[in-house]
Amino acid sequence: MNKKIAVVAAGGRVSRQVISEAVRRGFDVTAFGRKAENMTDAQYYVQKDILDLTAADLAGFDAVVDGFGAWTPETLSGHSTTTEHLCQILSGSPVRLLIVGGAGSLFINKEHTAVLAEAPDFPDAFKPLASAMAQALLKLRQHDDVKWTYISPAADFQADGERTGKYILGGEELTLNSRNESIISYVDYAIAMVDEIEKGHHINQRISVVRA
Repeated sequence: MNKKIAVVAAGGRVSRQVISEAVRRGFDVTAFGRKAENMTDAQYYVQKDILDLTAADLAGFDAVVDGFGAWTPETLSGHSTTTEHLCQILSGSPVRLLIVGGAGSLFINKEHTAVLAEAPDFPDAFKPLASAMAQALLKLRQHDDVKWTYISPAADFQADGERTGKYILGGEELTLNSRNESIISYVDYAIAMVDEIEKGHHINQRISVVRA
C-alpha cells in the first residue's frame, strides 16, 4: 500500500526535493503551501499556511514533513511557533512528524556541551538562524506525545549540489565523511528523508546526514 505523506511549507526548495523524491517512489503526496498554485510535483495541493492547519487536515497521513524556513530577524521565531503548532495538532496521533532541521545544533564534542554554531569558524550571518532552529529543537524534545524525527543536514547544505544517492546516517554529533567533509546536497538530503519515512525507526530522535 502506498504511503500517504503531507509536506507543509511545501514551496521551499528542500520541501520540493522531498516531494519529488516521494512521488518518484510512488507515494501519495499532498502539499500544503501559502501560494495559490501548486509549484511542486505533489499529486494534491492545498493552499494553507502552517499555523492555519488543523488536526483534521493532517489526519490519515503516514507522515508529515515540515519544511518551514525563515531567514529574516522578524520571522525567525516562526521556527518555534510552527513546530509547536504542528506538535499540538498531531499530539497523540499515529502520524509521524519529520522536521527539516539545521546543522548548527549538532554537537562537536563527545560530552555534548558544545555545538557547531559555537565553533570559531561558524559564520556570524547564520548564528541567529542556528539559534532559532536550536530553540525549536528544544521545544520538540519536550514532546513525547508526538512521533517526531528531526533530521539535521551536514554543515555545508548545498541547494544545487549533485544527486549521489549515497549518504551516511549520523546521530546528534557532527559527522564527517572519509574525505573529512560535512556536506550534502538538498536532493541527497531528500533521499535520506524519504528513506526515513519508508523504513526508519528513529522516533523521538534527532539524526543527521552527510554525503558518503
